[in-house]
Amino acid sequence: MVLKKKRKELSDNKKKMVKKKVFRVKKPVKKKPVKKPVVKKLLRKKPKENIIGIVTHYFPKVRVGVVKLKAPLAVGDLIKIKGHTTDFTQTIKSIQIDHVPLDKAKKGDEIGLLVDSRVRRHDELYTV
Repeated sequence: MVLKKKRKELSDNKKKMVKKKVFRVKKPVKKKPVKKPVVKKLLRKKPKENIIGIVTHYFPKVRVGVVKLKAPLAVGDLIKIKGHTTDFTQTIKSIQIDHVPLDKAKKGDEIGLLVDSRVRRHDELYTV
């Protein structure tokens, strides 16, 4: 008799311990859009630089870069050359087209430009 009562008590306790899980569906909460101040956006913008040309080739022994021009260029101008691993500024000392030295080059010309450092294909020239 005592054993039957204990068994019954144990089975009742197990039933109490096992609870069914109830899943509640949460309603989506609507978030209000956060307005960012316009001043911060204006401060983040960098000054626009004018692209003069793009490097198409480089000759390391004579340190000359071949540049396809998108704007006119003259000896003595200050330029910035920027690329994936390249970033330097220099003044133009020498411009040549077909081994003929020039003082000025016009838009569309493909020139040889004496550079201070190594340049790579697709590096861009900017005016400073």
